[in-house]
Amino acid sequence: MAKDITGRSENYSQWYNDIVVKADLAEQSPVRGCMVIKPYGYAIWEKMQGILDGMFKRTGVKNAYFPLLIPKSFFSREAEHVEGFAKECAVVTHHRLMSDPDGPGVVVDPSARLEEELIVRPTSETIIWSTYKNWIHSWRDLPILCNQWCNVMRWEMRTRLFLRTAEFLWQEGHTAHATAQEAQDEAMRMVQVYAEFARKYMSMPVVVGHKSPNERFAGALDTLCIEALMQDGKALQAGTSHFLGQNFAKSFDVQYADKEGNLQYVWASSWGVSTRLMGALVMAHGDDNGLVLPPALAPIQVVMVPIYKTDDEHGAVLSEMHALKKSLEDAGHSVEIDDRDTLRPGFKFAEWELKGVPVRIAMGPRDLENGTAEVHRRDTLEKESVPVERLAGRVADMLDDIQKNIYAKALKFRDENIVKADTWDEFKELIEKGGFIQAHWDGTAETEVKIQEETKATIRCIPIDSAVCEEEGKCIYTGKPSHRRVLFARSY
Repeated sequence: MAKDITGRSENYSQWYNDIVVKADLAEQSPVRGCMVIKPYGYAIWEKMQGILDGMFKRTGVKNAYFPLLIPKSFFSREAEHVEGFAKECAVVTHHRLMSDPDGPGVVVDPSARLEEELIVRPTSETIIWSTYKNWIHSWRDLPILCNQWCNVMRWEMRTRLFLRTAEFLWQEGHTAHATAQEAQDEAMRMVQVYAEFARKYMSMPVVVGHKSPNERFAGALDTLCIEALMQDGKALQAGTSHFLGQNFAKSFDVQYADKEGNLQYVWASSWGVSTRLMGALVMAHGDDNGLVLPPALAPIQVVMVPIYKTDDEHGAVLSEMHALKKSLEDAGHSVEIDDRDTLRPGFKFAEWELKGVPVRIAMGPRDLENGTAEVHRRDTLEKESVPVERLAGRVADMLDDIQKNIYAKALKFRDENIVKADTWDEFKELIEKGGFIQAHWDGTAETEVKIQEETKATIRCIPIDSAVCEEEGKCIYTGKPSHRRVLFARSY
């Protein structure tokens, strides 16, 4: 199975698509630009969702749900917001079908046109802030810390499984505060939650920073982000958190009476990550054999493959494996015994490597005689023979080591691919090689646009917690003064 995967060096884009499809993560659907997330892929997303949900709730956030359909008039209330999403909106215009009078099939019933057209949500700021107007009256009603897990639709013209699809799954937090500082603190707190999740659970090193004005979320005063470097040298925006100021509060007239009885507009933040994280997981760690999953997110952490020739050998090996499975599960690990009789062990090994299961245990009659099992780790492809009585402890240690090793490998790759450029010619040469480029920028939108037009590179962020480089210099493009380097890259 793994031999059917295109090599990374041969065609990285095809390699990515091969893994997503052949590792049973997702596939294209009959609806253009939309995907089917298969059970194995969805199990990974569920683990992400469960961990993140717990992290959110520990900060005081509560889950809610808001409508999928949003009145079109709501979008016209925040000009910058509607401009940012207008080209991506799917619009519902009618509410009924009828038999086609000219032949078989159905057509839209022209008499069932909606009085007001509805937008299939691309994001929920407008519908949520129209709701918050009913919830917020006094300072006692604040803060509101809400999150929803849902799907959204953005009518993308060029799509790619997980990375950019017309419909995708995500979470979106929307918070309301009495002061600007509280809203800014919330935006910062949540981007750090994302960074912790990426580093601790995804084993993916990220750079936290501010987006440039050109790259901010539509309607935001400030956007914070986590940026990761993929193995092909392109950057991936893995999560964003926004300080929205009072823009949406003013658009929907959301005010509260402060302690002195004066009416004040509410301050806002919003933040979100999506199934794009699934794509990041593939591209950050995968190899030419398939997925390499961090144990913290692997639906199956340990797979056990019995080796046998006779029914008696099968029964004896399977009995021992069930006992081992129970001890491993009691220790908190997710375990599966692959007892399919339709595949030879070698094919099973290749399949589980493709699916990125962190640890594989094989056991046959000779292992039973010796009281050992063969243990294989996915990240390094190394094997070792382990006494059965020490197996549970060795597997636990190995899973911890795999989690750390995957992160260390990704961190080494990222740090080796952060380079400085001091001249325009140097920048143009380096951007062709990929990676993050630290370069001076004069701070103007005009320069940022010209750099992007000429090189396809964008400012990924102005770093605040890693890759920070505050020093005097000159903009690589205009030669104007600059006080810090920002992070450029080509991106997904």
